Amino acid sequence: MSRVLDRIWVRFGLGIASAVLASMLVLGGTMIVYGRVQFWRFHEALPAAVRAEFDELRSKGLEGGPRASEIYRQYSLDDDPWDVDKLAILIGLVACLPVGLMAGFWISRMVMQPISSVARAAGRVALGDFGARARVPRRAGEMADLVHDFNLMTSSLEALERERKSTLAALSHELRTPLAVLQARLHALCDGVIPAEPAEFTRLLEQCQHLSLLVGDLHTLSVADAGRLPLHRVALDIPSLVRDTLENHARRLDDAGMAVELEVRAVVPPVLADADRIRQVLNNLIENAIHYARDGRWLHLWVRSTPGEVQITVSDAGRGHPDGLDERVFQRFTRLDASRNRATGGSGLGLSIVRTLIELHGGTVSVGRSSRGGAAFTISIPRGILP
Repeated sequence: MSRVLDRIWVRFGLGIASAVLASMLVLGGTMIVYGRVQFWRFHEALPAAVRAEFDELRSKGLEGGPRASEIYRQYSLDDDPWDVDKLAILIGLVACLPVGLMAGFWISRMVMQPISSVARAAGRVALGDFGARARVPRRAGEMADLVHDFNLMTSSLEALERERKSTLAALSHELRTPLAVLQARLHALCDGVIPAEPAEFTRLLEQCQHLSLLVGDLHTLSVADAGRLPLHRVALDIPSLVRDTLENHARRLDDAGMAVELEVRAVVPPVLADADRIRQVLNNLIENAIHYARDGRWLHLWVRSTPGEVQITVSDAGRGHPDGLDERVFQRFTRLDASRNRATGGSGLGLSIVRTLIELHGGTVSVGRSSRGGAAFTISIPRGILP
């Protein structure tokens, strides 16, 4: 009820304001028109000789001089029954007040309708309905831009809420599986069902390591989101870092039967970057290829220099990504395997960390098709101003 009364008062106020404005305009116009009519009557009533003298004074710009003023006083019209101010006010009240009220209500409807739509949608959003949208006005303008921006905001909130729910579901799954395995195996050890052998302790340690890696990845992302992840930038030789990373993965790549090719195009200048974070990016990309593209048995790394930045492309000959999934692979907990089987991949955080760390360096990361049909990840790192 209060909202309805507020809306009525707003419309009434706009109507009064429109009526006053219209009355002022009519008052000014009436005074101008009335003054011209009176001057015409005064001019026509002058004797011929006096009129000729008055016209000569006007042509010389002496209309406000003593002689012209004397003519005004001597031949002024005193038989006008209407006062110009009273006439203008009467016309303004009779003609402009109703029109002004109607115009005010019409203007208030145009102004209040999109605002009311935004208010209703905002109330639904406050209750958790992020699918609420305000009605966009048909006419373009500031109000249409306001409603459009509000709908963009609610769309972003809806996407964030959807990602939050998906993240919680994936996180609970990733934590529950190793914890359930640990609990079951430890119960079996305590009950004597499983002998306490080194192999069993190794399996339990693997579950603990998986949990430790998952918590570490989540910590990296959360600290980066908060803007508190430090970067220790140094002059970094990217080709040397790539070679060292490949040597560290040589055994795993050999076990996966993947042939590795490294191509360094021309001279690659150093970049100002955090060596540990860039190494972490390369580790994640290589691990991603081992998990998902070992069937292709090929891994290609291409390092090249472009104006202002250094690019690294990691390509494989795996199955690639389904259409429409190229950008989704950088979302947290995204896995190609919908069943989230740990035998076919990691936790789904590796590529999210890649994008986060590269963007912290001011660079970009993208994914496309390799020359052999697999995935090709390209990261671009700005050179920065070296000391």
